[in-house]
Amino acid sequence: MGVIDILHSLAGFLPEIKAPDKPLGSKEKLMWTGLALVLYFLMYQTTAFGVPTITGGVDFLQTITASRTGSLLTTGIGPIVLASIFLQLFVGAGLLKLNLKDKAERAKFLETQKILAILLALVEATIFVMFTGIVPVQAVFTGLGEGVVVDPVSGLSHTYAPYTMALVVLQITLGSILVLFLDELVTKYGIGSGISLFIAAGVSLSVVMGLYDIIFIGQMYPPSVVSVMAEGGAEALPNALLSLLPFGFTILVFLVVVYAESVKVEIPIAFERVRGMVPKLPLKFFYVSNIPVIFASALIINLQLFSGGILMGQYWDAQGQPTELAAQLAETRNYSLEHDGIVPLIGYVDQNKQLSDGVLYLFTPITAGAGRGTREHWEFLNSSTPFLKIPEWVHAFVYALGLGLISVLFGLFWVETANMDAKSVAGQLSDSGLQIPGFRRDPRMLETILNKHIFPLTVMGSLCVGLLAAIADLTGAIGTGTGILLTVGILHKMYEQLEQMKAFEMYPSFSRMFGE
Repeated sequence: MGVIDILHSLAGFLPEIKAPDKPLGSKEKLMWTGLALVLYFLMYQTTAFGVPTITGGVDFLQTITASRTGSLLTTGIGPIVLASIFLQLFVGAGLLKLNLKDKAERAKFLETQKILAILLALVEATIFVMFTGIVPVQAVFTGLGEGVVVDPVSGLSHTYAPYTMALVVLQITLGSILVLFLDELVTKYGIGSGISLFIAAGVSLSVVMGLYDIIFIGQMYPPSVVSVMAEGGAEALPNALLSLLPFGFTILVFLVVVYAESVKVEIPIAFERVRGMVPKLPLKFFYVSNIPVIFASALIINLQLFSGGILMGQYWDAQGQPTELAAQLAETRNYSLEHDGIVPLIGYVDQNKQLSDGVLYLFTPITAGAGRGTREHWEFLNSSTPFLKIPEWVHAFVYALGLGLISVLFGLFWVETANMDAKSVAGQLSDSGLQIPGFRRDPRMLETILNKHIFPLTVMGSLCVGLLAAIADLTGAIGTGTGILLTVGILHKMYEQLEQMKAFEMYPSFSRMFGE
């Protein structure tokens, strides 16, 4: 029995949300979608027992994975997306012999993905607890007793028993499992998919919180508009406008993505038995929507998480003190392959437990911490890494290009696995009695014609969606560029689904909300 069969057999012990016996109406779908959102935000705001406090909620990692560090959603949708990435790569490489176009084997694929997501949730929760500092663990415990630990970042001391850390891991893992079932609930009973819904909800909350910070607080985007205007003087208004620059970039990215979503190629088609009717088959420029950048971002994030966790011990000991290698690098402020070895070349983890140098650092997002989109952000791009002296503009270029190329890879995989390739679409059109005017009704002919459009759209659309997300990240847009890109695509698709459900006719308040 292979690994896939073992995981598939384990799925039989898990609870399952059955599909509804009859089609649901708009009211029921909206109700289930709303319920899933309420449960998501409750977990988003709930601090895991044993964690001192929830931190952040608007950075790249937490925005894209719909997570919040320290809460029950510390890992968010990360394990679900990563499990899908792994299985799709294995299927695409031929390591797993599954025909995803077959209904039974596709069900087997999804059940295996569920088990793998749960296992990855446990692994990621353990990594978060051990290496990201949400629970201080820098201590030497004797036996099963308690130990006094000191957080190297905050300097605060705490007393924790080993089982407390295990309890936090368990809570975070259960939070990811609940998200997994909420995603299944929304897919079968709600509107769209749960993963997309939670990403859009998290990004929307990030934009609101970011705008509030810009206007009133100035912690993430200093200085605030209120503090600048309170100082008065001739430069008060220009400086206030500069403080609003990140929000301006957010609006600009939003409008660009809305326009890109409307660009499409229309292929005329005709019904074989109905003369005179020549509808058009619309193929969007973003043919595979935001799926490629979701997978690409999740892959980069997990690369950053896993590599940072593995390299952490090379530079910082259990008490948060620098190792001999870190101390030597800090003293010389230079890197030598002969004296320092290959580890700093692969990646350097600073005391804030973030990759800040090395080859792996080139693939981390350009966010620059506090002050994204402000003058300090652009000055940051003129700097270089501490040891290898890699210019930050090279970092930005490599990250943008890498995100674009990885998005193309996942776009091509998604087209094949989601029956969106030319052969599958041609078969669907042929089975529906449709053909392209001027060509004989032959699926092979349809496939040839469709492939001239679908393949270029998949490559160009996936590349552009990745580059657009990276460039938007570079501008410091609130909610991150990738988050805005995903949210616009998600809301646009949800709008189309609501339109198909005639929800705007049944609920006039929706029409006013969307400007109808």
